[in-house]
Parts: sequence; structure tokens; C-alpha cells
Amino acid sequence: MQDNNQFNPINDNDESINLREQLENYLFHWKWFVLGIAVALIGAFFYLRYSTNQYTVATTILVDDKNSGGLASELSAFQDLGMFGSSKAVLDNEIELLKSKSLAESVVKSLRTNVEFYIQGNVIESELFRGNAPVKINFFSPDSVFHKLDTMFAVSTTSSSTFILKDAAGKKSKNHNFGELIKTSYGELTITPLTTGKFKDNEEVIIKIVPFESVVNRYRNALQIQPVSKQASVLQLSLTDPVKPKAIEILDNLVAQYNNDAVEDKNLTAKNTNDFINQRILIVNEELSSVEKGAEQFKRSNQLTDLATEAGLAVQSKSLVEKEVLELNTQLKLAEYVSDYVNANPGDLIPANLGIGDASVDGNTEKYNQLVLERNRILKGSSEINPVIVNLNGQIKNLEESIKQSLKNSKAALKISLNAIKGQQSKFASTISEVPQQERMFRDMQRQQQIMETIYLYLLQKREENAITMAVTLPSAKIIDTAYGSNTPVAPKRNIIYLAALLLGLLIPFGVIYILALLDNKIHTRKEVEAMVKAPILGDIPKSNLETKIVVSDSDRSSIAESFRLLRTNLNFMLTSVKDGGKTIFITSTVSGEGKTFVSINLAAVLSLTDKKVLLIGADIRKPKIGDYLDLKYEKGLTHYLMDDTMKVTDIIESVNALNFDFISSSLIPPNPSELLMNGRFEEVLAYGKQHYDYVIVDTAPVNLVTDTLLLSHLADMFIYVVRANYLDKRLLSIPKMMYEDKRLPNMAVLINSTDLERGYGYGYGYGYTYYKEGAKKPWYKKLFTK
Repeated sequence: MQDNNQFNPINDNDESINLREQLENYLFHWKWFVLGIAVALIGAFFYLRYSTNQYTVATTILVDDKNSGGLASELSAFQDLGMFGSSKAVLDNEIELLKSKSLAESVVKSLRTNVEFYIQGNVIESELFRGNAPVKINFFSPDSVFHKLDTMFAVSTTSSSTFILKDAAGKKSKNHNFGELIKTSYGELTITPLTTGKFKDNEEVIIKIVPFESVVNRYRNALQIQPVSKQASVLQLSLTDPVKPKAIEILDNLVAQYNNDAVEDKNLTAKNTNDFINQRILIVNEELSSVEKGAEQFKRSNQLTDLATEAGLAVQSKSLVEKEVLELNTQLKLAEYVSDYVNANPGDLIPANLGIGDASVDGNTEKYNQLVLERNRILKGSSEINPVIVNLNGQIKNLEESIKQSLKNSKAALKISLNAIKGQQSKFASTISEVPQQERMFRDMQRQQQIMETIYLYLLQKREENAITMAVTLPSAKIIDTAYGSNTPVAPKRNIIYLAALLLGLLIPFGVIYILALLDNKIHTRKEVEAMVKAPILGDIPKSNLETKIVVSDSDRSSIAESFRLLRTNLNFMLTSVKDGGKTIFITSTVSGEGKTFVSINLAAVLSLTDKKVLLIGADIRKPKIGDYLDLKYEKGLTHYLMDDTMKVTDIIESVNALNFDFISSSLIPPNPSELLMNGRFEEVLAYGKQHYDYVIVDTAPVNLVTDTLLLSHLADMFIYVVRANYLDKRLLSIPKMMYEDKRLPNMAVLINSTDLERGYGYGYGYGYTYYKEGAKKPWYKKLFTK
């Protein structure tokens, strides 16, 4: 009988993996997968709801490639081979310049992005930038101190014109007015509202001052620069930041600073030239002023205005003076001649109209000559004594004396005039003699002045040309597209987050189930028992969620009741060799709690439904449970019978009318159960049962704990070895295996208790009795938390 495997038709060597079985092991926990996905998606939703969005802003610039155009189009294909110069080196250099620390420092210092403004939301803080910030803060600390600050504080309004400060610890300051100079631990500052009414009462703005170096490094690392194509000198600059306007302004400012630096580099020579020209203009201007002052002093000291003109005037004046000297000498000679003539020829006519310039002489001479002519005319007819003649001679004598005196005066005046004219003649002669030396000296000064003027005008011209060159210097980068960005955030990526949440919602339950399966050492399916124990499998008893322990009745068609009916059928096949008397069926297990008492009671009940007389004996006198299961209390039982030789078997047999079978309870727990079972009295109980009952079912102790069952094993026609699914350790299957292989339990067969109908036998199919009505089922969410 031990070799009867008609209820265990499996292939002992089948070690292949059943994918469907593995899949169904996970699909059995589908509710946990649904719950995991739901929780993960809800978590992803809240993560996306409260995470800070990141926006990517890009700008495109054309880099000035000085080496472009050096190759013919036919040779451009050899650039990739390194045979000719290409723009890649230029682009690499420009990329490094754009990512340089100095350029990033200029941008951060220009925009003051190390000062960040935040407004507190319901859950997270939202960053504001420039125009969106309700206040403007001016710090008066030196850059060397301000750039090292790492602190935060909050500005909270108390009215339209006042506010308070809160430090990081929440300590409040006194009321301050907007625009007031405030002294704090992080330096002096002033706070002014940007727009009236924009800062609401009791609104709080958080200001964070981030160390300058960390901000610079953050933006340097965030800046991405990529060439648009291999053959083009076009670069695309991109920056990802939570505040899109801030990123736009940073990129625009970065390109502007880059162009300014490039223009400054290109204008460095021009600037040096401009400085040199300005310095030379100052020096030449001083030297020109000195020369002009010397010429001025020379002219002033020599009383010159225009040397050539004055020299001409001097010559002309000398000629006039010489002419005047000649005229004066002529007048003087005439005056002397007339004077001599008058002295030599008294009473004679005096020459008239000789050109003597003295009008009195000419007038007296004319009167004198008229009187002389009148006298001579009268003398022709008269004598000297004629009174008229005498009168005329007197007049003539007076006029003659007057003429002599006039001539004398005229000669004296002419001499004086002649001497004066001669002095002027000498002066003019001296001036004319000095003109060559003065002209030489003045021409030397004039030559120096002209040289300095030429240099000065040349420098002014070059300065203007250099200024034009500086003004028309082109930047290194031409902006193709100013900074722009989409309103759609690039991070967090919603689709990827939801996909990751979906995968996470699947993987976490999968991983937990997989780990629990690895760590799980319990028996779960019939296949696991069959793989270890080669004894016949009588069947499976499904797990019962009912509180009553009696699950079999005449009208019950539940799956568990049907499983006991199937067990009853299989027992008949196993006991076909027992012909005489009642059939003794011992029920045992490996450890306590596997449901052998439960099986014993319901097996007795199902056998009694076929009008068979059944006796149930509680032989587990160490831990009796039958009375508790049947909710019956009896004063005498098996223990009393074993200890009291005067008692009869009928004294301890009790009837259960509702179940239609008899039973013997264990009653008391003796101190020496093994000795009592070996005293021979138990054999008498079995003999009585075999004689008066069709089936005697004996609920024995677990074989792994005590030896009671093994001591009585020879009395059994059959052993039902109960293995409880989801309870017994797999390692303990070695005990029923040993019992079966060593034939220590006669006609042993295995019964799997508390199996899960939904999981099936382990072969991928269900129990098969679910079409019977089992009463109202619990909702799945209640089953989810049912142990």
C-alpha cells in the first residue's frame, strides 16, 4: 500500500519552469499591483504639482570666424581630415570664452542674481525675479564682504509704508519705513517698494543671499553651448532655470558682456593709440604755446606786427624822409640865396616864386617888389626927395628888414626840420639794417611754429580717425536669435515621471512579492508537497473563513464541504484492503496548528452523512481541542479511561446528535501521556470501536513534537498526514518524507489543508467547485486586509 501513487500522478523528474504558473503567482496579487500603481501615480501627481518647474531658454549667435573663406569650396572637404584649418578651433576657443568664470562673474555682478526673491506658497516657495519682485533692496556692503554672504531674511509689511524684518530663526525686528537705512548683521541696506500697491499688507517676501562663487559656478555648470552644425560658425547657448525671465536676461546679458569684452579686446590697440595721441597733443600744445608766446614776446620787444610790411614801410618812409631832406635842403639853399641877394642888392627887386615855403616871405616879397616897382616908376618922373618916394623908400626899407628877418627865421626853422628829418632818416636806416637779423630770427620762430602746428593738426586728424575706427568696431558675435524659451517646462518631464511612477508601481509590488517569495519557507501549493513527499495526495481542503469549525452538513454545497466529500471518496479507495471490522483512520501532522483536529471532526461528519457509524477519538491528550471545537464539556474522557481500570469504554463515549457521530474526548491532560497510551487500555478502545463502528477516526498528536503517535501507529489501518498550506515550513517536509519512505506510518497519505482556491494547486488551475453557492462574499477591499 505504501507504493500506491494513484492520487499523485506527477513526473518526479519535471524540473522545467512553468511560466504560466510564475505569472499566475504574481497575478494572484493583482490588487496589490493596482494599489501600487495608484499610489505611485498619486505620488507622481503631487510630486509634479509641488516640484519646481525648469524652463530651457536658448539663444543663437554667429561667431566672427577670421579664418573663414580661406579655402576654395573644392578643398573644404579636406577640413575634416585636418589637412586645412577649420573653424572648429575658433568655435572651441569661443565656447571656452563664453563659459569662462570671468564672464560669468560679470553677468552675476551685473544682474545681482546672487540675491534671490521668494514668496511662500501653500507648500513650496516660488522664486520671483526683478520686475515680479515687489521690493528692491540696495546693499551698501563692499563686494568683498557682500559676495561671501550666505543668509536669508524675510520682509513682511505691516502697513503701506512700514515693514519688519525676520531673520532665518524667525526673530522679528522693529518697524522700519520704506527707504530707511537699516543696519543689520549682514550690512547696511535700504528697502523700497517697486510699485505702489504691489506689496500687499501682511505679505511676506523671502530674500536669500547666496555666495557669489556658488552662483557663478551654478550658472557655469548649467550653461550649455553646442555648435549648430560642423560646417557653420553658429553656436546655440541654452540655460535651464526655474524662472524663465531670469534665464532670458542672463543669456542676453552674457552675449552682451561677451561682445563688449570682444570689442574691448579689438579696440585695445586703438585705445593705446588714442592715449598716445592725447598725450602727444598735450605735449605739442604746450610746445606750440611756448613758441607762439616767444614770437609774441619777440614782436612785442621789437614793436613788430608784420616784419615784411614794417620793413617795406621803413624803406618807403626812408625814401619820403630823404625826399623831404632834399626839399628842406632846397628850401634852405633858396632862403640863403634870397637872403644873400637881399643883403647884396638892397632896394632891388627880390626874386619871387622861388618855392620858398614860408608864406610871409612870399607875401612880403610880393609887396616889396610892388613898392620897388612903384618907386622906380615914380622916380622916373620925380626925385628922391619926393615925399612919396621917401614914403615908399621907408616902406621898402621896413619890408626889406621884415623879409630879412623872415628869411632868417625860415632858415632856422628849416635847419631844425632838417635835423629832425635826418634823425628819422637815421632811424629808418637803422631799422632797415636790422630787418635781415629780425627776419632770420622771426623766420626761425615761424618755422618752429609751423612745425608744431602741422604736428598738432596731424595728431587731431589721427585722433578723429582712431575714434571712428573704435566706433565702427564690430563685435565677435552677431545675435541671430535673442534669448527665447517655451512656456512648457522641460523638467520635471511629466510623461517620463508618470511612466516611471507606473513602472515603480509595478516593480515595487513585484519586488516585494519576489523577495517575500525568496524569504518565504512555507508550503503554499500541492505541487511543492508532491515535489518533496512521494506519498499519495488525498486532496486539498480549501481555506475556510467561517467562524464555525463544522463546515460539513447534509445541505451544504460549498467548496470546502465538497472537498471533504472528495476526501471521503478517496479514503474508500485507500481502505479497499481492509475487509473485517471497522476501519481505523489515524490523523496526524508535523506540528501543532495544522488543522488535524479540524479535519478529524469534519471527516467524521462527512462519513456520518452516508449512514455510517463513526467514532471520533481525541488521542492528542497533551493538547486536546475536540471539545472546544464542538463546544461540548464532558467530565470523563480518554484520559480517565486510561488511568482507571474499572471504567468501561461505553462510559466515555458521547453522542453528538447534531452531527450524527460519537466521540471520545481527551478530557484531562495527564502528566505521563506516553505511559498511559502504552498501558494497553487504548488498544481496548480501538477494539471496541472496530467492533461497533464502521469508521474509527483518531486525532493524534503531531509526530515532530512527541512520540505518542508513533507508539500507536501499528494500530492504524491508514494514516492521514495533514500538511497545512501557508503554515508549515518547507524544511519540515523532510519529516513526512522520512515517515513515508521508512514506512513508520502504515498506509500513509497526505492531505493538504487550508489551500487557497484562487491560487489553485500550483498547476495553473483552480479548485473547480466555485459554481456552488458559498454565501455572500466579502468585497475585495475587505479581503485585501483579511489575514
